[in-house]
Amino acid sequence: MLRFLTAGESHGPQLTAILEGMIAGLPLSEDDLLNDLARRQTGYGRGGRMQIEHDRARITAGVMNGHTTGGPIALVIENRDWRNWREKDIQPFTVPRPGHADLTGAVKYGYRDLRLSLERASARETAARVAVGAVCKRLLAEFGITVGSYVTMIGGVEAELPAHATPEEYRERFEQAEQSEVRCPLPSASDAMRARIREAIQAKDTLGGVFEVVALGVPPGLGSHVHYDRKLDGRLMGAVGSIQAIKGVEIGRAFEDAAKPGTEVHDPIRLADGGRLIREGNNAGGTEGGITTGEAVVVRAAMKPISTTLNPLPTVDLATGQPTEAIYERSDYCAVPRAAVVGEAMVAYVLADALLEKLGGDSLAEIRPRFEALRRSHLDDLPMDNQPWRFGFSE
Repeated sequence: MLRFLTAGESHGPQLTAILEGMIAGLPLSEDDLLNDLARRQTGYGRGGRMQIEHDRARITAGVMNGHTTGGPIALVIENRDWRNWREKDIQPFTVPRPGHADLTGAVKYGYRDLRLSLERASARETAARVAVGAVCKRLLAEFGITVGSYVTMIGGVEAELPAHATPEEYRERFEQAEQSEVRCPLPSASDAMRARIREAIQAKDTLGGVFEVVALGVPPGLGSHVHYDRKLDGRLMGAVGSIQAIKGVEIGRAFEDAAKPGTEVHDPIRLADGGRLIREGNNAGGTEGGITTGEAVVVRAAMKPISTTLNPLPTVDLATGQPTEAIYERSDYCAVPRAAVVGEAMVAYVLADALLEKLGGDSLAEIRPRFEALRRSHLDDLPMDNQPWRFGFSE
């Protein structure tokens, strides 16, 4: 149902995003996009580029009179920094930096200057993703679905947060994260993370970490088990894993649970008041068989340390073939707090796509009653024949 494209370079005049497949009749304004774009630019350990840019997305298509039309939505974010470069002679860039797309981009596309790789591979592109995600959040909000995030680890400093939480506790984590420079909901861990980043800055190094994105209010039944590319957990992991510098993604605490026996991992099902079927716990992270369970959808991502370091790493000058050291380009020291906001955008996009896939329809008015009529995890919604039957396959 939904798909989006982004275009633009780090030091080009603008970023452009086109979101296709959004329904008609959704209330939407440029102000709806401002908050998340601002959140993406905050966080202790950010680089100098964030002091230059003050991102605002202009809606140039797909919205009229404050509502979506059903046509492609075009979003434009201007790059202020490009004016500082447009009159400059660009010096040759022939020394690939370890950890970046400099060398792999040249191998892939045959570039004769490595700056062509880094301009498009730059995480500056994520501003466009966040704008798209904000549109998707606006849709999800119409159905009571909330997406938030927080940081659980930076540079080995971990916030000891319980693996399971109630919706109210998750919302409290979201609120506390907004008060922290490192987006950590625990003040003591937040202070320790900030100190760890400060140490890295003084050591001219960089840090990675782990963030968690949680979606609340997601109905059961989104996604599918019948095809590999319709499994919602696979779509979520692929989307979040596509963010720059993300090297690992899990649903729930999958890597931790991999060391436990099954009886300690799988969530028991019991019958609650009124015929509701509920799970005791949420180790599954909100999905079973690639389909949402109705519990909180929990996606965790591991971000590697930023590749650009003031302490240069060994490399080779492709123009001379001689060993040398990597050249420093302005960058962050730690981008985990900012990446968490990008993670929200990608999770919101996947969930919005899955919701529209489930509901069908072309307008908000058309899909509202379909949402209310969705099958839930309730005995009344799940009549069983309870009769013997045969597969009926022929030889």
